Amino acid sequence: MGFWLFMLVIVLLLPGIMVLFGQVFLRRPPQQINGVYGYRTRRSMASQAAWDFAHRTCGRLWFAWGLVLLPVSAALMLPALGRAEDVVGLWGTVLVVLQLALLFLTLGLTVRALKRHFDEAGRPR
Repeated sequence: MGFWLFMLVIVLLLPGIMVLFGQVFLRRPPQQINGVYGYRTRRSMASQAAWDFAHRTCGRLWFAWGLVLLPVSAALMLPALGRAEDVVGLWGTVLVVLQLALLFLTLGLTVRALKRHFDEAGRPR
């Protein structure tokens, strides 16, 4: 049971971070384009308008998807309750890999939205 609880926390970590940073990017995004903190791609850093747009878009996606992933991930951990540690570990690892895939999908959706709304120089289309 102890290992299952540990894995539950691990599985809920990424959706929790998505919710937290989704809120941060929506409410208090990095004001200045920088190479240290924020949604940093060549296109998002091309102009202040693209930078702001990228943070709003990514923040909305992370917040919404994180809120969905939290209960879904917790529910998907329930079948592993009472199983052997290796099964629980494998189960949790698969869930985290799926969560990472969804995280990268949100990044791809943000890139696509940036391409639709801004050219490579960061000028609105």
